[in-house]
Amino acid sequence: MIYAFLATGFEEVEALGPIDVMRRAGLSVKTVSIMSDKTVLGAHSVPVVADSLFADNDYTDADLLFLPGGMPGAANLNDHEGLRKVILAHHAAGKALAAICAAPMVYGNLGLAEGKKMTCYPGFEQYLTGATYTAALVERDGLMFTGKGPAAALALGYALVEHFCGKDTADQLRQSMMYNF
Repeated sequence: MIYAFLATGFEEVEALGPIDVMRRAGLSVKTVSIMSDKTVLGAHSVPVVADSLFADNDYTDADLLFLPGGMPGAANLNDHEGLRKVILAHHAAGKALAAICAAPMVYGNLGLAEGKKMTCYPGFEQYLTGATYTAALVERDGLMFTGKGPAAALALGYALVEHFCGKDTADQLRQSMMYNF
């Protein structure tokens, strides 16, 4: 199971782009509101109804935790103590993490960036303590996947599909979505 966390002020394309790509590949993705309501308002005033509330899941079945960026969405994710605990347990279990735009700062603030190659929205690299900032559109270092910003949304989705489903599936999906044109 892949859990995608939504907080007020999330960047809509950074959340929905990768989620759409992963679901098209047949991956099980559950959206999770860390707010008090399933309806979460994005940074551009687009309301999105999450599949569940944070407290409705135990996360032990998680293969990937995904954090979309946007502000104040990424800051809201960073401030959620329950999510921080889930991320630390997930990382300790040796499982995959992904974040895009400003959201990699959550991993940096938790000490999970140390020794990793990472990317993020310019200006947020200061929060990637101990990481090598690459400024790449998408960066993968082991089980850490990061995307630079809104333009990286689909590319990050394809990178995650390639990790979980293989290169052939990711290539077929790129082709069918006309990504290569």
